[in-house]
Amino acid sequence: MDKHLKLNSYCVKGGKRNESTKAHQLPLYLSSSFVMEDSQEAVDIFTGQKKGHVYSRYGNPTIDTVANKIAYLEGYDLKGETYGFLTSSGMSAITTLMMSTLQSGDAVLTQGNLYGGSTELLKKILSRMGVDTIFTNLQDLDAVEGIIKENGNIRLLYFETPANPTMACIDIEAINIVASRYDVPTAIDNTFCTPYLQRPLSMGTDYVIHSTTKYLNGHGNSIAGAIITANYEASRKIWETLKLNGSTCNPFDAWLLSNGMKTLAIRIDKHSSNAQSIAEYLSQHDKVTHVNYNGLPDHQDHEIAKKQMSQFGGMLSFTVVGGQAEALATIDRLQYCTHAPTLGDVDTLVLHPATSSHLNVDHSIREKNGITDGMVRVSVGIEDVDDLIADFEQALGQL
Repeated sequence: MDKHLKLNSYCVKGGKRNESTKAHQLPLYLSSSFVMEDSQEAVDIFTGQKKGHVYSRYGNPTIDTVANKIAYLEGYDLKGETYGFLTSSGMSAITTLMMSTLQSGDAVLTQGNLYGGSTELLKKILSRMGVDTIFTNLQDLDAVEGIIKENGNIRLLYFETPANPTMACIDIEAINIVASRYDVPTAIDNTFCTPYLQRPLSMGTDYVIHSTTKYLNGHGNSIAGAIITANYEASRKIWETLKLNGSTCNPFDAWLLSNGMKTLAIRIDKHSSNAQSIAEYLSQHDKVTHVNYNGLPDHQDHEIAKKQMSQFGGMLSFTVVGGQAEALATIDRLQYCTHAPTLGDVDTLVLHPATSSHLNVDHSIREKNGITDGMVRVSVGIEDVDDLIADFEQALGQL
């Protein structure tokens, strides 16, 4: 056919693809749509009689491969199948999940020490859709059961463990038992742990959320989110919501995520060991009043974390003597650590929650949940731990 094409037509349609051997790495499918072999195949795919890709908002080979990989990791302990979806960000994953499970008149039961963006989503956006949010201490299981009993509109129990940035932990298995008595689905943000440290589906959780931007990718070069469930019917609702709200991931970010995940295990091991050493160092420093790290035996949730996490992860926070001015001064004096509003990268990152991630959370809610003005959050990287400790030593030594 090519011999009979005019020059401009050949530019558009000509040329054979040289795909004689299989690519070693996951190919990057930068195509918005996919070719149907014939009309019948199109009918079969659109009606669900045959699997296939038609349009990248609906599904894409690169995106689906990575989503399925995360679903496999989260469902590693389960016998049945798990279903995963990649979204444009962690926040879009939370939004898509809530849009697929909630409607006007429903309520979400959650904790007061959520990531600030999650709290804002519930209070500023979901509330306008007629969805109420009830904040409570999810560690108090009797209180949780009492609230669910009294409010028949609760259709989702949403939580983080460890929480951002206090590292407070919720007993995943125990809270799922309570919620299941009243047929309330549960969803967890598992970003801090990844399935390498903690697999909530095996403890009875219905949905797992990730900001894959963080530890799953690990290199700070893509933004995406993930939703995972072991419930097929629920997965169909998620897919329908995702394809219609258009918050799907793009192939390039999925491809970068795939590359990052190759080193997930060795990265998390190093993150965890470094964080343990730094937490122990900070807990002995005379300019530090409190350290939040689950690997410290005196952390209030150490036993819960030890029960459900294989290691304690790379996140910690600490409070310096004084308040906000001293916390900011400490951050500004750090020379090796990076001041950046994210976490989970291979290099060590610090921020001040009260003026960044939790800026728009009411001061009273922050203080009640231990997110003080003097707190510094640290996402511990994989550098040599002696260099990291030396940096904190010189910064704190100037207070």
